[in-house]
Amino acid sequence: MPTHGSMTKAGKVRNSTPKIPPRPRRNLVPRVRNRREFWIRERKAQGLPVPTVVPPSSVPRKKK
Repeated sequence: MPTHGSMTKAGKVRNSTPKIPPRPRRNLVPRVRNRREFWIRERKAQGLPVPTVVPPSSVPRKKK
């Protein structure tokens, strides 16, 4: 039975493919977005004011 390709051909196509830069992200990473939305929900539940723009540093992080 023949094999599925020799080791001399391994990685030739991938290495010869041109590298293109990734598109910039428009939205936040889901983990950060969920943490921010949780923070806003908690502030509203406590009756505290919620700023229109929530800076990322204002969202408390978990203590290790």
